[in-house]
Amino acid sequence: MTASRLMKLVTAVALAAALAGCKEKRDPGFQGWVEADMIFVSPDESGRVIKLNVREGDEVKPGDLLYSVDDDLQRADLNQNNATLANAQQSYDRAASLRGTGAGTQANLDTAVSALRVAEARVVTSQTRLDRRKGFAPIAGSIQQIYFREGEMVQAQRPVLSIMPPGNMKLRFFVPETELPKLALGDEVRVTCDNCAKDLTAKIYFIATTAEYTPPVIYSLDERNKLVYLIQARPSRPDVLRVGQPISIYLNPKTPVAERR
Repeated sequence: MTASRLMKLVTAVALAAALAGCKEKRDPGFQGWVEADMIFVSPDESGRVIKLNVREGDEVKPGDLLYSVDDDLQRADLNQNNATLANAQQSYDRAASLRGTGAGTQANLDTAVSALRVAEARVVTSQTRLDRRKGFAPIAGSIQQIYFREGEMVQAQRPVLSIMPPGNMKLRFFVPETELPKLALGDEVRVTCDNCAKDLTAKIYFIATTAEYTPPVIYSLDERNKLVYLIQARPSRPDVLRVGQPISIYLNPKTPVAERR
């Protein structure tokens, strides 16, 4: 083989390799975002916030005191029921004494016992209402948002603040119907985002059974106006993600990732 033919052969091989590299399929991934299921802490009854013990971003553990709501009405109710309980106890003691000597009837004693039990129950209820004027952390996590500050009135069942447990972080993304056969509950996917760790992964725990139109937060031209299915996954390292953060999901970790533009 002459030198010219050898050169042509090498050139042809190099060109074929270059063309193969150009045609190599690169995974564009699926766009998604980070969400979290918040825990909302609220009072049973309306009142004014008199003490706020935490700030947004604080880490809390179960049992930590978060806030206090004014308890004047609850204390007054407890005092009244304690007085009623004292009277009921006296009535019971008198009825029991008379019954023991034969001067009283069983009916009077039964009535006194019933009144005493009702009074005791009301005291327990009043004490519970008083205790619940303080809000304690039901779970470990970080204070995500405070909705009512000291001096503000909060309605019953309205959250004073929200807590974000790390385990409640989730990733949401959408895939077209053609990709569904590639997915199964428990599958591990690769996750990328700006300035994120390269080894970030997540496990799929939810696959929607009903299709919907691509949501407006997904900006890919290829995915727009198509029916897609919602997928949710739990990240392996929720501490490095933030709620609302845009992410990209890759189903096949071995497929080269398309460069962002």
